[in-house]
Amino acid sequence: MKGFTLVEMMVALFIFGLLTASGVAVMRFTVDSQEILHGHTERLAAFQRTRALLKSDLAQAAPRRTRDGQGRAIREAFYGGDPDSGLPLLRFVRRGWENPDGDARASLQYVEYALVEGRLERSARLALDGGAPSEPQILIDGVTSADVSFLWDNQWIETLPGGPENPLPQAIRLDLSFHDMGAVSQLFTVTGEPQ
Repeated sequence: MKGFTLVEMMVALFIFGLLTASGVAVMRFTVDSQEILHGHTERLAAFQRTRALLKSDLAQAAPRRTRDGQGRAIREAFYGGDPDSGLPLLRFVRRGWENPDGDARASLQYVEYALVEGRLERSARLALDGGAPSEPQILIDGVTSADVSFLWDNQWIETLPGGPENPLPQAIRLDLSFHDMGAVSQLFTVTGEPQ
């Protein structure tokens, strides 16, 4: 009866070890790829949610002035500006605030979008005039810069003319730069019409 020699056993074990190591490497690559893909998918989903919320809010913008926490009238009904100024990136009143519980409140809602430490945040007030803003909702992070411009009287401008009687802009261009996605430019129509 003839068996395997020690050399043959060592060669067989070596080949088996190579196949096992290759299988583990392929499995690890697959797991790493799935994690990366999941991260990119979550990032894209956060961006899409942010875009949908901005689109919804801006499409229902209302030319209504409000009062601040001290009761002072805010000069303009719609504000947009430089995020480095300390003021919100955008602030305005929107229509269509749903009220499923039938609370005694307006269907209008004051909203602000601000860039805070690399995060685009949205906050709203429970009351239009004089109410404190709610806890900000973080929409997306990793924002390195933000610029906003406005289609006003059929031309693009960087700053809206201030004044209580000025109409809403026709459209808004929001340019965001992300550390991982690069620069993204978005256009939003501001209809100012009830929906």
